Amino acid sequence: MKIMFMGTPDIAVPCLEELSKKYEVLCVVTQPDKPKNRGHKMAMPPVKEKALELGIEVLQPEKLKDMAFMPMLEKYQPDLIVVIAYGKILPKYVLDYPKYGCINVHASLLPKYRGAAPIQWSVVNGEKVTGVTTMIMEEGLDTGDMLLSEEIEITPTMTGGELHDKMAMICPGLLIKTIENIDNIKPQKQDDALSCYAPMIDKTTTVIDWNKTKAEIVNLVRGMNPFPVARTTVNNKLLKVYVAEPSDKKGEIGTVLSVENGIVIGCKDGSVRLTEVQPEGKRRMKAEDYLLGNKINVGEKLV
Repeated sequence: MKIMFMGTPDIAVPCLEELSKKYEVLCVVTQPDKPKNRGHKMAMPPVKEKALELGIEVLQPEKLKDMAFMPMLEKYQPDLIVVIAYGKILPKYVLDYPKYGCINVHASLLPKYRGAAPIQWSVVNGEKVTGVTTMIMEEGLDTGDMLLSEEIEITPTMTGGELHDKMAMICPGLLIKTIENIDNIKPQKQDDALSCYAPMIDKTTTVIDWNKTKAEIVNLVRGMNPFPVARTTVNNKLLKVYVAEPSDKKGEIGTVLSVENGIVIGCKDGSVRLTEVQPEGKRRMKAEDYLLGNKINVGEKLV
């Protein structure tokens, strides 16, 4: 089977690697190189780096609509297109071209968490279980028929980054199993009534709302770790929060209740203890180390 692979970030890399061991990967389609970090140097997507390492040709089209990608489809004539976090919507002519269609590996148990950020939102929303689903792509947003799935337990302290890494380990095996049994798997329709949306994460998502419960705040911190990181404001300066835990101390919402063994902040149903933070312009550190050089008074109001 001749396969075209479409993907961009780290989570897609193990799938590309495993796929190239078992099938003919005609080419890799990924997002264009983009400037990165403060130096704004152009950086290759992780999938491109892996493809070049494997000796696979890389395509980085600026657009797919208006039949712009048809010449590449006609050149490579894939039997199947595998898509993992590519980052662009595929037009109908692309979806319809391969004999076996386009298979997507999605980082949730569909129909839950359709959309751009299923990993983070499953942690933020306090889910106990999530997983990976392979599906046949159609024009709707993650609405195609499901093929195979595998569950993953979300432990109470698991971060978005840790869940991402576990997903990356599971995806390749599920993808290969799907392709090997593609003629025998009976696709299942998704129940739209059970669906929920996982929108793209932006900076507004990361701001801690101290009017929420301690569980909601701790889950936000977990889900945003290691990127883009939950945040609050102390002494009119940004403070990123990497690790937090629930506390039973009671007090005014959004107010510093204690600075012993971390920074304890009042919330809707008790309080939250910040244990690992990153002040503006500084490195990530334990909250106790932060307090050594930054005076915070009990009773101080956070934003």
